[in-house]
Amino acid sequence: MQRGQFSSRFGFLMAAAGSAVGLGNIWSFPTNTAESGGGAFVAVYLILTFLLAYPALMAELTIGRHTQSNVVGALDKLANGTASRIAARTVGLGGVITAAMILSFYAIVAGWMLSYLFVPVAQITGLTGVEAWLTSGSPDNPGNWWFFTAIFSALTMLIIMKGIENGIEKWSSRLMPSLLTLLVVLIIYVMTQPGAMTGLQVYLVPNIADINTDLLLNALGQSFFSLSLGVGTMLVYGSYLSKQENLPKLGASLALIDVGIAFTAGLLIIPALFVAQAAGTEIYNEAGSLIAGPDLILQVLPSLFDSMGSIGMIVAFAFFALMSIAALTSSISMLEVPVSYLIEQRGMTRVRATQVAGSLILALSSLIVFNFGALFGLVVDTATVWLQPLLGVGLCIFVGWIWHRNSLIESIAEGAPEVRNSLFMKIWPTYVKFFCPALILLVLAQTVNLF
Repeated sequence: MQRGQFSSRFGFLMAAAGSAVGLGNIWSFPTNTAESGGGAFVAVYLILTFLLAYPALMAELTIGRHTQSNVVGALDKLANGTASRIAARTVGLGGVITAAMILSFYAIVAGWMLSYLFVPVAQITGLTGVEAWLTSGSPDNPGNWWFFTAIFSALTMLIIMKGIENGIEKWSSRLMPSLLTLLVVLIIYVMTQPGAMTGLQVYLVPNIADINTDLLLNALGQSFFSLSLGVGTMLVYGSYLSKQENLPKLGASLALIDVGIAFTAGLLIIPALFVAQAAGTEIYNEAGSLIAGPDLILQVLPSLFDSMGSIGMIVAFAFFALMSIAALTSSISMLEVPVSYLIEQRGMTRVRATQVAGSLILALSSLIVFNFGALFGLVVDTATVWLQPLLGVGLCIFVGWIWHRNSLIESIAEGAPEVRNSLFMKIWPTYVKFFCPALILLVLAQTVNLF
């Protein structure tokens, strides 16, 4: 069976950047920043992304391109004995399951974005009943949430059914430039409003006293979540790359794009919080912390848009269009992880694999929607704070300890012959083998008071 392949470097970068630059950057990163000390969180996030996330990203891309396989099949090809094969299937299936868990809650958040996208349209057309229904979703009234979760899930499935070049690459190349344009336009507008400079100061000026173990854990989880690491997404995308591509440069470009857009998204969201405060909206919770999480997107910002009058409807539509596009570019990469597994390991057609994986994930999303208070936060923390970093350790172990160093070097050198004697190859294999897993585990250990 012939595997799909990205047709161009631009197509790969847009698809991989779209995976990384989703709600993890435009929703999760700013909200984590808001509730974790502002500038201190930003500083720690940037450091951990450079020290841990980029080496792990390179590990995934390298495994994927070398094996040209899904996450389970790829690790199985690297295994060299019974124990390593068991580990390969454990880590690989763990990645598939974690990707499904992330998409299950991601689709719910994306559904919120879709529902609020149509609110300005209902306001302009005077459909007050429709407007009320669009914003009526709550843990006690989840029908609205489920409806838009199902719509978003269907959109994701339709793109994945089209394959790599005609589905993932084609739509990522269209959506990402639109996302960046909307982001820049909204930042320019927000920066002209009263209160924006106060938010900018909170965002950019770190307070070292705010750094603690909770902040470290959140920053580590954020760096892995925003780069789509630990679940095999980048491994699968790497498997669709040509052997002639320069992986170190591609990986560096992708990491820089991801960090750059996460940082840029913060330039929109955090100042917008303080613009909302200047307009009379409460932005601090009872504990004295900045409002974050779902309440930031679904309560604080809509009240800001309402305070803007008629221009607010246009700004609101642009903002929620931005959020919906960001969600879609990420969701297609997450769905591709279980779909590629079902195609290559279970012999399904792409259409059938997409239907099976998408339906199972939607069923999990439905379970979360109708048991929101008990399950949403639990699934988010389990998948992004714990499983992603732990699976990242597993992938680093495969690259550093199981894959023979000479074979690793030659695989990377296929697209970059000069890398054999480069500083990158003198540092990275050893770093991935020893330091990267140790540092990830150290951060996790600190959070459960093992030391």
